[in-house]
Amino acid sequence: MLQPRLALAALLLAPVTALPVPAAAQTVAKPVKIDKARIDRMLAAMVKDKRAVGVSAMVWQGGRERYFGAAGLADREANRPMTRDTLVQIFSMTKPVTGVALMQLWEQGKFGLDDPVSRYIPEFADARVYAGKDAAGVPLYRPAARPMTIRDLLRHTGGLTYGGDDNPVDALFRTADPLNLDNDLATLTKRIAGLPLAFDPGTQWRYSASVDIQGRLVEIFSGQTLEAYVRQHVFDPLGMKDSGWTQPADRFGRLAIGYEKTKDGALVRLPEERVKANNFAGHRLTMGGAGIVAPIDDYMRFARMLLNHGTLDGARALKPSTVRLMSTDQLDPRITERYWLPNKGAVGFGFDFAVRVSPPKSAEEARGAVGEFFWDGALSTLFWVDPANDLAAVFFVQRFPFDGTLHHDIREAVYGAGYQGPPGD
Repeated sequence: MLQPRLALAALLLAPVTALPVPAAAQTVAKPVKIDKARIDRMLAAMVKDKRAVGVSAMVWQGGRERYFGAAGLADREANRPMTRDTLVQIFSMTKPVTGVALMQLWEQGKFGLDDPVSRYIPEFADARVYAGKDAAGVPLYRPAARPMTIRDLLRHTGGLTYGGDDNPVDALFRTADPLNLDNDLATLTKRIAGLPLAFDPGTQWRYSASVDIQGRLVEIFSGQTLEAYVRQHVFDPLGMKDSGWTQPADRFGRLAIGYEKTKDGALVRLPEERVKANNFAGHRLTMGGAGIVAPIDDYMRFARMLLNHGTLDGARALKPSTVRLMSTDQLDPRITERYWLPNKGAVGFGFDFAVRVSPPKSAEEARGAVGEFFWDGALSTLFWVDPANDLAAVFFVQRFPFDGTLHHDIREAVYGAGYQGPPGD
C-alpha cells in the first residue's frame, strides 16, 4: 500500500492510456453513435467487478452532451456517491493544461520551439549524458550531442527521466528529490538541471519531469506563478471554475478518495493526508505535470476547447493551427526507443498528447480513430479528443495501480467492440 508521503514517482510513472491524433482528422459521414445503455452497463460492471470503487464518464459529440453517467462511490467509507460534482485528482492529465499554457506564450513570440532550454534556464547548459560504466562499475558521462530544446520538453525527448527506473541516472534523480512537495518550481528545475541526461536529446522518447520544466518556463516567460497564469489564461476564460492546484478547504468533502488494488484483490483506501495538506490547505510545489483537482464538467470544457480548435463559448485559448501542431505526431521515425508508449496502441506523440496514427490492430487494443489525441492520469483517469467523430470524452476514476483495462473498456463502451475507425483509417 502507498505510504502517506506518497510514492509520487510511482504514481507519475504509471503507464498512461489514451489515444492519438495525426495532422488532419477525417470527416465521417456517419459518426459513431453513442449508446447510453452500453456505457451505463460498462460503468456498473467496473464497480461490480471490484476494479474501481467509483467511476464517471462524459461524452460530448456534435455540439452537445451525449452522455453523462456515474456508478459506485467517491468515498466508500462515507457512502458518498460518485456524481458530476465530485472533485478528482487528475495527476498527469495536468500535463496538457500546462502544455496549452506554454503554447499560448509561444503564440505571443516569447520563445521558439527549437530554442535551447539553456537560453532561458542556464543550469541546463553543458549537459552530460550517461554513457555506461567503466570496468570498476563507476558510471561514465559524456557531453550531450546537442542541446535540449523546448520542443524536446514538449514531446518527452529531452533525455530527462522521472526517477522510477533502476539505473544510475534515475538513482541520482531520487537522491536529488526534485518532486519534494516543499520545493517550488524554480528549485525543482535547478535540481533536475544538475543531473545527467539518460540519453542524447532527440534520440529517445521517455516519460519524464519535462512538463514540470515547461511549467517553470511558463513562469519565466509570463512573470507569474504557473498557478496564477493558468487561472487567468486557461481556467477562467474557459469557465473551469472549480479546477486548480489549490482548492478551498470546504471543498474537500467533494473529493473522490483514491483506492489501491492489493495483491489479494481488495481495494484499500489510500491515505488522503497529502492531498488534504497540499491541495486544500495551500502548497509550495505547483507541478507542471500533476496536481490539478477538477470536476468532470470542468475538464470536459478543456477537452471541448481542443475539439473546437482552440475556442470555447467565444473564448480563444489557442489558434487552430497551434492545436493542430500539438495534436500531430512529432516523433521522428528514427526515435524507435519509446519506453512504454507502445503499450497505448498505435500511437505517436505530439506536444503533451499521445496521437493515434493507425487503426486498432487487435481486440486487445483500445478502440479509437486515427487523428485522436489523449492523455491519462496515474489514478487511471483518461480523456480523449476524436476530431473524426466530432467527439470528446472524459473518464474519471481513482484507482491505483494504473489500470489500462478500464480505458479499454470505456472506449469499447463508447465506440462498440468492433470499431476500427472511420473509412480510410
